[in-house]
Amino acid sequence: MRYRLAVVLALAALLGGCARPEPGPAPAVPQPTAVSPTPTPTPSTSGAAPLPGFVVLTDLDPRIHADIRYATPHNFVGRPITGYREPLCLLTRQAAEALRRVQDAALAGGHSLKVYDCYRPQPAVDDFVAWSKSPGEQQTKAEFYPDVAKNRLFADGYIGAPTAHSRGSTMDLTLVDEPAASQPPYRVGQPLVACTAPRGQRFADNSIDMGTGFDCFDPRAHTADARITGAARDNRRLLQRLMTDAGFVNYDREWWHYSLRDEPYPDTFFAAPVARSSVG
Repeated sequence: MRYRLAVVLALAALLGGCARPEPGPAPAVPQPTAVSPTPTPTPSTSGAAPLPGFVVLTDLDPRIHADIRYATPHNFVGRPITGYREPLCLLTRQAAEALRRVQDAALAGGHSLKVYDCYRPQPAVDDFVAWSKSPGEQQTKAEFYPDVAKNRLFADGYIGAPTAHSRGSTMDLTLVDEPAASQPPYRVGQPLVACTAPRGQRFADNSIDMGTGFDCFDPRAHTADARITGAARDNRRLLQRLMTDAGFVNYDREWWHYSLRDEPYPDTFFAAPVARSSVG
């Protein structure tokens, strides 16, 4: 009997121990306060419309020409891009005002600005990323990236995600003679010519000769590429000087790409569509 009682008591103690809550953590030992470096701001995405402080560029300065390629099928994807509901250049007012000063200086030299792309909504960037993951979609390779593999376009910096365009103070643009020559319309299915071909052979853009076409994913589109000489080199330098004098900075892999140095939304990537309703 005494043996049985001892076994029962031992079993009860064991079960009671299994049900006992785990001991709590030891009290924290106070540590000296450390000064951490300021973290890099994390970009935020806003889908709210209207876009704060944005304008339609050609409302502010109707002298500037517009050829908004991503609202059309004439681009490296080969179809209109998600988020481009209207062929408009939307920019922050600060960037648009600075471009108006560039236009004044360009006209004094017999030229005018022409914009290809301005504010680019985040859904458009997502569309580019989705397209990049579809290796079979290469309808326009012969024109826009004839010598670069599609799977290298992001890695080589020709397409970015996220992009400064979504902050509203970056644009893609060129110079045209003033008065501007007419430009033949792009027809879906027309024979494509490499953007690196001589000016008289590639798409008949009314831009002055910049050495390559717009959105040409090729090292020859780098602003200071040594293979671009003569008038094309001088024209790139002219565009760069005009833009730099007005407070813009060039992306050196694309002669057409400029951002306002003191942009008002350096950490915000907007998502509202390219449409007049987005600017209120």
